[in-house]
Formats: sequence, C-alpha cells, structure tokens
Amino acid sequence: MVTITSSYTVIPSEATPKGPLWLSEADQLLSPWTHTPTLYIYKASQKHMVFEKMRDSLSKILVHYYPLAGRLRWIEGGRLEVDCNEKGVTLLEAETTRALDDYGEFETNEGIKKHIPKIEVQYGGPIDDMPLFVVQLTRFSCGGFSIGIANSHVLFDGVSATRFVNSWAKIAREKALDKEEMPFLDRTILKSRKPLMGSRFDHPEFKPMPRLLANSGGNLAEISKKKTSFASLKLTKEQLLKLKIKANEGINMVQVQEHVAGRPYSRFETLVAHIWRSVTKARQRDILQETAVGTVADIRNRMNPPLPKNYFGNAILRTVTPTCLTGDIISKPLSYAAQNIREAINKLTEEYLRSQLDFLTSQPQLDWLKNPLRLVELPAEEQCLGNPNIIIGCWMSMPVYDADFGWGKPVYMGPGPLDADGDIIIIPAATGDGSYVIAICLQTDHLEAFKSIFYEEI
Repeated sequence: MVTITSSYTVIPSEATPKGPLWLSEADQLLSPWTHTPTLYIYKASQKHMVFEKMRDSLSKILVHYYPLAGRLRWIEGGRLEVDCNEKGVTLLEAETTRALDDYGEFETNEGIKKHIPKIEVQYGGPIDDMPLFVVQLTRFSCGGFSIGIANSHVLFDGVSATRFVNSWAKIAREKALDKEEMPFLDRTILKSRKPLMGSRFDHPEFKPMPRLLANSGGNLAEISKKKTSFASLKLTKEQLLKLKIKANEGINMVQVQEHVAGRPYSRFETLVAHIWRSVTKARQRDILQETAVGTVADIRNRMNPPLPKNYFGNAILRTVTPTCLTGDIISKPLSYAAQNIREAINKLTEEYLRSQLDFLTSQPQLDWLKNPLRLVELPAEEQCLGNPNIIIGCWMSMPVYDADFGWGKPVYMGPGPLDADGDIIIIPAATGDGSYVIAICLQTDHLEAFKSIFYEEI
C-alpha cells in the first residue's frame, strides 16, 4: 500500500515571464486531458532521499522551464495556449511499507500505477486549473524510492521530457546547466509559412485506421469491452541481431525502391515489423482483415534548418504504414512488414512535414484531432484502439538512464500503465548493452500467445 504523506505546490524560485505562450500545431495534436506517465526506480539508501532537495531543485529548474508552472487555456479554433502564470506544479511525497524487491521488475500495471500520481480529470472538462506537471516521490521500506511523473503531453514530447528530467537531476546534484542545455521555448519556429501551400499530399495519418471487420473475431460491442493486460518483454542485443539478419535475408537491394536502395533495415524497422507480425498472429483475425501501424517520428533533424537541439515542445508528427492484409503480414517474409514500416518513416521529408503543419493550420477547428482514441466519428463499440492495428511509441535513442539526482542512475525506467489494446512502447534496457524492453498492452486473451510467438521466431 502506498500512502501520500504530503502535497506541495512548487513554483519557480525566481520571477519568470508572464503571459501567453503560443503552441505549435504539433502541440495541438495532443489532448489537454492526457498526461504522460513515466516511472523511475532507484536503489539508493534512504538517508540519501532528501525530499527538500528534490523540491528545491524542482523550483530552480522551473525558472528555465517556466511554462510548466502555467496552465492551458482554450483559444479560437479549438486550439490551446499556455498561460504562463506561475501557478506551479504539484509535488507529492509518499511512502510504502513494501520493499523494492516486492515489485519484481514492475511488469504489471498494478505494480506501476501506485507509484505514479493520479490526476483526476474528466475528458471534456475544465482545464484552467489543471497542473501540467505532477510528480510523486515514494519511499520504499528498504531505502529505495521511485519518482513517478505525470506530465501534460501538450507541453512536450518524449525527447523534451527526458531532457527536462535529466536537467532537473543535474541541478539536484548542484551543477549548473550548460548553455546548450537551456530549453529553447519559442515554438513559432514551427509556424506554417504564409501563404499556406495547401495540402500537397494525402495525409492518411489524420484519418481513422482500419476498422475491425464484423466477421473478424466476434461481435464488435463485445470485443470493445474485453479486458486488456500489460507485459514487459526484454529483447537482447543478440536476439535483435538475429531479427535483423532475418529481415534482410534474401533481399535483392537493387530491386528495393530507389530511395532506400542498398540500405539494410534498421533496428527500429526490424523490431516493429517483428512486433507487428507477432501481434497479428496472436490475434488470429481473418486473413482479409486490414491492419496498419501508427507511430510518430522526431522531426528535429528532418527540418531545414534543423530545429535547435534543445527545442522544448512536441517536435513529433504522426505517420502510418500503408494498409496491409493480415494474411500478408503473417505469410510473407519479415522484410514485407519492415518495408511497410520504412515507407511510413521515409515519406516524412521536410516538404511532407510542412504539408502536415499547413493542413493542420488550415483546419478551422482542431477538436476532432484531440480524440484520445484517434478514431473520428465511429460508434463507441468500434472504438477499439489498436485492434486490428498497433500504435508504437519509440524511446530507443533517448538517454532515459541519465537521470542521476545524486544517488546513481535509475535501475528501472518505463512508461506508466498501458491499458489500450495495441499500445506499445520500445525502451532501452537498463543494462545499456543494446538490449531493449517492449512494454505492450493487448487483450488478455491474446497476450500469452503473443509472448510465445514473439520469442519462438527469434
């Protein structure tokens, strides 16, 4: 049992700029009622867990990241901006009578959710007094502790969030931030150029993904109510190498599309392809069932000129694979799925990304894009996120284990509870040896089959 012992509102330690902060169209894609949960675990001695030190360092880092201490508010067109008003962030202190080892490797939602702050929000409700960053520090009986975070996804993506936590940790170690570590807050760098160029491309990433066929696995109303379960699977560096060899086996690179000629499939393309095939096999849908993979890509280095390295905000935009048939994903070589993943990523040229931003800017209202299920105007019983599709979040290259607050690096870092069917996040393993952890949520009926299939093909 976890008990909250105190709650604080933390404001910047110095006066900060007031007034509105413009949010880019990439920020506008996220729901204001959605907070991204993450969890850091430390095996430090209890004597090093100084709550006041964490609170003071948080107050100092907010001077540089002052928009976090503000509040979201609606403006014209179903859009959002940040009111930088220093209302502050929430810091919770908690304790548990259980030892860290009692939680294993935090492989279940139940083991995770108690250590991440719960934000009471109502979808569609008011947002003007909702904190944008909430953190819970939980002390274990053994002396270890956890840092559970819930931050507004409207404010930042995974890269920005990781940089924020790592900078907070550096200040907690009483070290000053370097110039390049200071956040770049001006999001107008992503503003669409005038006049708008119009929609130069079709943008399937803003359309509903394939629907589940009525004859593909049962009654839709019943399927939408089925329970889901969470699992965390480790893939070693050696296992990933075997998959890459398999994905690139027998491919005549001369025959591959010209823009990818001669380049073997990457770790990301290979791993997502393998996950897609394994999930598809586990679900046992009709071979004519359509399926796709949705993901996002970091656009910082895809723009010309590149965005500042320390850009603070959502520098991610959506992409989706071509629609494929379940039968093809299962029966064709791994390279078939990998090639479809590659096509989704490679189309994200600067011209395509600018077209995305122009398309969003041209929309008189953006409310329809904030649907947390990413499915527009579908009956409730058909809103089965991820089924028959999957949604991939990739943290593969993020330095998530650099968050040293003065008592060493975390022994575990991962996402909060995943409870939507087909929701998947790929994370580097704590070993730092090129291994990865796949955090995945599937319908409970499919999860065990997925685990078996995932490893038997390696």
